[in-house]
Amino acid sequence: MSFKRKPAYLLHKATGQARVRIDRKDHYLGPHGSPQSLERYNALVTAWFGGGQTGVPISIDCLALLYLQYAKGYYVKDGQETGEVDNLRDALKPLIRLCGTLLAADFGPLKLKTVRQSMIESGLCRTTINRRVDRIRRMFRWAVENEYVTAHVVTALDTVPGLRRERSAAREPEPVMPVSSAIVEATLPHLPKVVADMVSFQRLTGCRPGEVCQIRPCDVDRSDEVWVFRPASHKSQHHGRERRIFVGPKAQAILLPYLLRSPEAYCFSPLESEQQRRAAAHERRKTPLSCGNRPGTNRRATRQHQARDRYVKAAYARAVVRGCAVAFGMPSDLRKISKGLTAKERKLAKERAAAWRAEHCWSPNQLRHTAATEIRQRFGLEAAQAALGHRAADVTQIYAERDFGLAASVAKQIG
Repeated sequence: MSFKRKPAYLLHKATGQARVRIDRKDHYLGPHGSPQSLERYNALVTAWFGGGQTGVPISIDCLALLYLQYAKGYYVKDGQETGEVDNLRDALKPLIRLCGTLLAADFGPLKLKTVRQSMIESGLCRTTINRRVDRIRRMFRWAVENEYVTAHVVTALDTVPGLRRERSAAREPEPVMPVSSAIVEATLPHLPKVVADMVSFQRLTGCRPGEVCQIRPCDVDRSDEVWVFRPASHKSQHHGRERRIFVGPKAQAILLPYLLRSPEAYCFSPLESEQQRRAAAHERRKTPLSCGNRPGTNRRATRQHQARDRYVKAAYARAVVRGCAVAFGMPSDLRKISKGLTAKERKLAKERAAAWRAEHCWSPNQLRHTAATEIRQRFGLEAAQAALGHRAADVTQIYAERDFGLAASVAKQIG
């Protein structure tokens, strides 16, 4: 029979504070031995054991711990936690840092504005701040639902409006723009073959990066002239909507070689890409096999990063950025920052590298915008809406840039 061992009440010698480690994270409780620290210790441990009682005062850090436990079981897709759990952690960090010891019942609009101001000062953009504040409100709604606080707390927090464009000190987000075909074509030769085919397929179909990463032969219906790819998991799945991605002749030619595998295997595999890279390196080898390392003899038994059987969005995006760095001549001192630099020099080098990437690199998400814009220009907004799988045309407007050339033509003729 498994059981939870009670976390110990510890002393942090450097600061003289009491602390408790829960789920590999230290919580600082105040002066060691003080009644306040013991009270917080008991509340945190009670919440961790799942025995938080409603109707009794609860601090914000205890409430956050309970809410994250709930979120880990609620935000699940295909047996795994979704990215929303990490989004909630990011939203709650400044709240816990500034107001963790405060009772949840005493948290009001002014405290929420203080937390929001700290987000502004950290450099987050306006829309991200608004989403994180909404997640904080969502936690307090859950607290009302479970009788940890009364409804007037949420009513008061709802009076704080979201930040408006050009009405706050928060920076505005950079719009995601389409990437030109010329830039994509210049990048393709510097990408691994598998990643280059993913880019070409996504550009032709307008699918999302996460959707191109999860293609399997069993998900592709080839019974008609135009194939239909039905992702096993997609963005609006929890709304009960079906997602269909139509694959035309050009995209079929790219995908066909990857369908000759097990029906449940992923078409685009980092493991396969790594095998291709090693094979190409072996072909370029000039040292005789009788000298030096033979293939497979100098590999570590357990590598820190093992190639997976499928790409994830982040790995796909990193592969594209690396290709851009080679294609557009990223300086070598920025591509690999020397370990011999001081902390300040490394920070400046990282900032220069980030600025270079922001100016010269593009992301797979921009391919969706490119496809939407091209479809809208050639076939209209309704066609773009259908191809991208949007329920409302207003969403498609975000992806498909307006054809200002058409407006100029009208003005020329009537004005």
